[in-house]
Amino acid sequence: MADPRRATHADVAAVTALVAEAFAMYVERIGKPPAPMLADYGALLDEGRIWVIDGTDGLLGMVVTLAKPDHLLLDTVAVAESARGGGYGRILLDRAELDAAELGLTEVRLVTNELMTENLEYYPRRGYTETGRGTQDGYRRVFFSKAVGATARSPRAAR
Repeated sequence: MADPRRATHADVAAVTALVAEAFAMYVERIGKPPAPMLADYGALLDEGRIWVIDGTDGLLGMVVTLAKPDHLLLDTVAVAESARGGGYGRILLDRAELDAAELGLTEVRLVTNELMTENLEYYPRRGYTETGRGTQDGYRRVFFSKAVGATARSPRAAR
């Protein structure tokens, strides 16, 4: 299994395509494109970190992390439909936690759509705690956080 690498501007089109594929299944359920499908990944690359996992036929996964004053925001995580269930989500979450540790931040926060019910089960299994629910940017959201620290595992060690 490949380790994540930092994305470059040359990866933006592939990242955007991966996100579109990964989130397409939610459009009908939510009634509109999920927020990650509308994001400007070129701007996010300039603002934070984007990590990608390469496959033989394109990207298998990606994660966007943004440093905030008191936490790391895990902005988006996506895994190609063909790679789901292969452990890539775990590797990408571990990479986000490592980003937090590298930046001296002790908490990772993320938000998911209330109708992405798979995520409501997945994130708690990965140690995230639901911290609230509410409407944000026109979407019904569920907020999660996880305390992290110097013990964050590298993606390779997490296998």
